This record gives sequence, C-alpha cells and structure tokens, in this order.
Amino acid sequence: MFPFWLGALSDLQVLILRFNKFHGALKIPSKTSSTFSKLRIIDLSFNSFSGDLPHQYFQDWSAMKETKQNAAYMQANVDILGERYIWLGNYSYSMNMTNKGVKTEYEKVLNIFIAVDLSSNKFQGDIPEAIKALSNLQLLNLSNNELSGTIPSSMGYLTNLESLDLSSNKLSGKIPQALVQLNFLAFLNVSFNKLIGPIPQGGQFNTFLNMSYMGNSALCGDPLSKDCGDPKVSERPTISSAEGSWSDFPSGFDWVFIVSGVASGLVIGVLFGGHLTTGCYKWFLKRFRK
Repeated sequence: MFPFWLGALSDLQVLILRFNKFHGALKIPSKTSSTFSKLRIIDLSFNSFSGDLPHQYFQDWSAMKETKQNAAYMQANVDILGERYIWLGNYSYSMNMTNKGVKTEYEKVLNIFIAVDLSSNKFQGDIPEAIKALSNLQLLNLSNNELSGTIPSSMGYLTNLESLDLSSNKLSGKIPQALVQLNFLAFLNVSFNKLIGPIPQGGQFNTFLNMSYMGNSALCGDPLSKDCGDPKVSERPTISSAEGSWSDFPSGFDWVFIVSGVASGLVIGVLFGGHLTTGCYKWFLKRFRK
C-alpha cells in the first residue's frame, strides 16, 4: 500500500520509492488531509501499483504548479547530535532517475526540477485530464503500464515539459496536434501502443526519430517511411454477361485470349498462349456457341 501518511511531512519535496514491492491503488484516504503540497519530484517506478492514475494528487501537488524565480540546489537543514560532537549543516539532495530515456544520477538537485515517474507499474485506465494542472512539469514517465484510451490533448498545456515517455501501454487514437506547442520537449517515446494516423509535424516533432514511434503499425508520416496518403485501391472489375462471368472460368486456364464476335455469335478469332485442355475446350464451346 502507498504510504499516504508521508503527506503529513509538510516540507517533503522529493519522494523516491522506486524498486520496492508497493502495491494497490494510489488513492487519498477520505479521512486525511495529506496532499504532498510541497512535493516537486516523485518516483514510484518499478513497483506494483494498480488502478487509475492518481488524479486527486495531480490536483493537489501545488508545488508542481508554481514557478521558482531563483534556481538553487535543494538542501535540508540537518542537526546531528552525538555523544561527543554536534554537527549543524545542510544536506544536498541526490537521486537517480530516468530522464530522457537515460538513467541519470543527480549529485545535486535543482529546486526548479519537477518530475513525475510512475513507470513500470500496473496502472490502468485513461490518462486523466487533471494532469494538465501540473503546469511546470519537466519530466513525465508513464511507460510500461496498462494505460488505455487516448493521449489527452490537454497535455499541450504542459509547456515546460522536456521529457515525455508513454511507451509500452495500450494507448489508442491519434497523437494530439496540441503536443507540437511543447517547445522544450527534447525526448518523446510513444512506442509500442496502438496509435493511429499521421504523426504531428512541426516544432520539436521534427527532431524525433523512428524509434519514438515504433510498434504502432497504423502510424504514418515523417519520420516513418509509411506515407499518410490515401491511394485509391484499384480493384479488378467484375466482368459479367448474360452468359456468366470470368469467375466461371475453369481453373488451370493459364493463357490470355481475345474473343471477337458479331451479332450472330460467330467467333471470329481466338488468340491464346499455353495449351487448351479438353475441359477448357468444352467450356469454351458451351459459352460462345449458340
């Protein structure tokens, strides 16, 4: 179960619980006011959380909506009292997190860095519209879950987003054109879903390679080699007459012929290649002789 009681830590800014055995749904208990209001980084990857994404938390993580005017490294005041010494000082946050598809070690963490990593769990359902509330989010990783539905166009409001990973889910529909307005988006991965239609063009989308989209057979357009045009499929017309159609032609008849006739039905000429079997000859006489 998710340790929701940690929300009572009013100064908590970074929560890293990756590679544990947590399970169950991420829901705020009805009798608690724990909202993680100062949380700026949360990493719950590689657990067994299930159910819907925590849209209640998306609305309550108010620090992810604020803009820090002055960048500084995150630090905590630490007072260590020992039997023979007293140490007063600051502790700089450090962490490991997958950013832009690469596992990254942060020896120090800037207070302007805002990230949500819920990857490699068992989350289901849609990506909630409420995620647009996290307006200063820079990293969002929802990969390797069981999410379905479409990618919400409201994600276009996450204008500070630099890394977006939605790969290995069950997302369907088109990639929203609104994502083109994410001018800082340096990494995109929507591979191995069920997405369809043309890939948005322009902006940062002109920088992404094929691997960002692989595993979506119905996607088309640059940078994929599959064209989004709608070529008219030419179908062989069905030739029929009062006497029948070409579908009645005997199998094994591997030659081409031209038949000309007059009103009386007299066959003037036949041009053919290959050989005429006995069965084909009888068929020919039956069709064209009165």
